[in-house]
Amino acid sequence: MTGTRTMTPDAVGPLSRLIDVGSVPPGGKHVHVHATADECRALAKDFGLEGIHALAADFTLTSTAKGVHVVGVVKASITQTCVASLEPFDSSVDEAVEVDFAKPSGMPAEPPTEMHEYEPPDEIVNGKIDLGAVAAEFLALGLDPYPRKPGVDFDFKDPADAEMSPFSALGKLKGG
Repeated sequence: MTGTRTMTPDAVGPLSRLIDVGSVPPGGKHVHVHATADECRALAKDFGLEGIHALAADFTLTSTAKGVHVVGVVKASITQTCVASLEPFDSSVDEAVEVDFAKPSGMPAEPPTEMHEYEPPDEIVNGKIDLGAVAAEFLALGLDPYPRKPGVDFDFKDPADAEMSPFSALGKLKGG
């Protein structure tokens, strides 16, 4: 997670599903998020993808002493551009989710400096959390920053190889 998120009209992206944390029963609550075609197009544009064909997430919310614990999975069918061939190709994302939300008054102070992996909870804003934003965030985390189409390799030729060296071509021109 990226830490504390403040929900304002400008901060909420194209996929928003607000959930009232007061509606989470003691035994927990299951929430399914399914992005519409328009939301998929907007997210694809935001993430620089050729397309998002399907995006869904399943979350289980449980109440905690200071807020809500969310676990689940985000699944998407996407089209990316291969970094080696620049060809579009289809792939999928299957990203696990685990995040805590807390009321601002329940947010812990900054941790001691020796706690390297401390992740503060996200903020519950006006009694709500945005599971659409969580789905979009974890989709972004699950994207390969250097996607390669299956079967495509970057075939780097070592310039020190005499046959491939630009200087070998110059040598042939000079007759040597």
